[in-house]
Amino acid sequence: MKVKAAVVNTAGSDYVLEDLELAEMHPDEVLVKMVASGMCMSDETIRKGGTSVAFPIVPGHEGAGIVEKVGSAVKIFKPGDQVVMSYAYCGQCQSCRKGRPAICDDWMKLNFLGVREDGSHTFHNNNGTPVKNLYGHSSFSTHSLVHESNLIKVDQDIDLRLIGPLGCGFLTGSGTVINGLKPESGSSIAVFGTGAVGLAAMMAAKIEGCSKIIAIDIHDSRLELAKELGATHIINSKIEDPIAKVQEITNGKGVNYSVDTTGVSPVMKTALTVLSKGGVFAPVAISKNTMEVIPTADLIMAGKSMIGIVMGDGIPQLSIPQLVKFYQEGRFPFDKLVKFYKFEDINQAAKDSVTGQVIKPIVIIDETYSK
Repeated sequence: MKVKAAVVNTAGSDYVLEDLELAEMHPDEVLVKMVASGMCMSDETIRKGGTSVAFPIVPGHEGAGIVEKVGSAVKIFKPGDQVVMSYAYCGQCQSCRKGRPAICDDWMKLNFLGVREDGSHTFHNNNGTPVKNLYGHSSFSTHSLVHESNLIKVDQDIDLRLIGPLGCGFLTGSGTVINGLKPESGSSIAVFGTGAVGLAAMMAAKIEGCSKIIAIDIHDSRLELAKELGATHIINSKIEDPIAKVQEITNGKGVNYSVDTTGVSPVMKTALTVLSKGGVFAPVAISKNTMEVIPTADLIMAGKSMIGIVMGDGIPQLSIPQLVKFYQEGRFPFDKLVKFYKFEDINQAAKDSVTGQVIKPIVIIDETYSK
């Protein structure tokens, strides 16, 4: 089967729309016709060669589409189902069985090697060269073969053009708060960085009943949007000292929780510093940067802690329908963060994402879809 996909052939090169050959379906796979896909900063990191992922590759991991065909072993899905895509997991290891598939033993193998579990490829170009996939589905393609563990069924009345980003960026931000930090009602939180992940964390903090939600960034326009989406206080750290300002807002106590979405070393250290005694810090950015921590002074004496949270530490099949419900109730208005692009304009979408001009670009792959 011929499909059109946005291929990155070498590290740092632009996306090129190419005709690829899709492999034969495996029994546990589902053929999905892509409707739209969000664009995540992880796609850009991969495109630029910032990971161990090989080339050529079809990126994209925030897809939404319609099931066209199911393999003989697939029981949950049927043709016509609307689905959102997220990461793959084995379902059998100790982490998966404890309800923590984001730290599945085979997570890297299933999501970043770019091949199926048996080592075969889902895509080949016209000269027969294998093309890697991403997260087991590669949503920057008109069709893809997807393992059923990647899929989340959503109601038929949901607009698929909007909800793809729930599979990664918004899942990560909201889940960091809801599943990872689990803040008590009335507690305080500071979120560093007001991109898609940070704003999702703030909206989740509001849902969870945090009384002080402090947004920290260097862009006034994003801080104003944060205020609209639930931040009770905003700090432009380019013109104000965030540590002093947080102390002022919290009457000298500091915040109960903090989240860093920037991955910038001094910002991460500040996110730890602004915590109150017993506070918890979650660094969630994928970054090679380090931060210096003196355990006695920075953690032990004040009872502070840092926790690692991957992909919001949620089960996508439960968390994504929950986010859809929050959106329908008006409590998770992520539609205010998106801008739509045609498939052929995917490179412009990537540029706008990198510059911060657009918080969450969404590439429309099937322009005939309507809802």
